[in-house]
Amino acid sequence: MSEFSVILVYTTSHAVQAERVLKRAGLNVKLVPTPRHLSSDCGSVARVLEAERIACSEVLKEAGVPFDRIV
Repeated sequence: MSEFSVILVYTTSHAVQAERVLKRAGLNVKLVPTPRHLSSDCGSVARVLEAERIACSEVLKEAGVPFDRIV
């Protein structure tokens, strides 16, 4: 199992918004280029710790940040 998960978003602005919201919540997040085998829709994803995956999902949903999925 990977140490990291990535949050696939629809646009770069959603990636930036997700990063801001997750950092404000005290979660570890970094914007990285989207791995091509996952999606070609947006050029950036938010990389998070696998251990914080569920917390990230909950924080983003609560803040109303749109995202496709976390893988």
